[in-house]
Amino acid sequence: MAKKKAWTISREQKILFIDKNNTELSVRQQCELLGFNRSNLYYQRQEKELLDEHQLRRAIDEQFMKDPCGVIKMMKYLRRLGHTAGKKLIRRLMRSMNLVAIYPKPRISQKHPEHRIYPYLLRGVEIVRVNQVWATDITYIQLARGYCYLVAIMDWFSRYVLSWRLSNTLDASFCVECLDEVLKKYGKPEIFNPKTAVETQILYIF
Repeated sequence: MAKKKAWTISREQKILFIDKNNTELSVRQQCELLGFNRSNLYYQRQEKELLDEHQLRRAIDEQFMKDPCGVIKMMKYLRRLGHTAGKKLIRRLMRSMNLVAIYPKPRISQKHPEHRIYPYLLRGVEIVRVNQVWATDITYIQLARGYCYLVAIMDWFSRYVLSWRLSNTLDASFCVECLDEVLKKYGKPEIFNPKTAVETQILYIF
């Protein structure tokens, strides 16, 4: 007489049999009855978490290519897709993927109410030679994290950049260094006109 084959089920099937809300049998007791190691439940959970995280990374990457937004906006987008990830997880994933949102520009061109607005003295002036008029301006450069600031001094007639400096802060020292260098090299112009007098708060006329 042939022996009956024992009924075998896979680990995944055993997990499906386990009811965490069962009030008569604990999870440990259910695992013992199934001959199932309880630790496998947690391994299964870790595998699911890894799969969910992989799907999240893919969704974040695809959306960021369309809209390089921040954590809050990304979380709202993912929830519309059915993901329930919170801010901390999304922030960690975006940071690990080196995804940095593009934020509004620094407010370097807004004048302070107490800063004097100087008159534009070049109106009607014909610029016909080098060292007649110099101009300067400050702008910012977007980096992966934050900004750096660039100041440059240019001769308006030749359009030649006489000097420039970079700084990670918007203080006056790197502007002064730039001006000192160009004065030592080329002497004084007749007029030194900042493009926006609000930032530098000064207009030089030599």
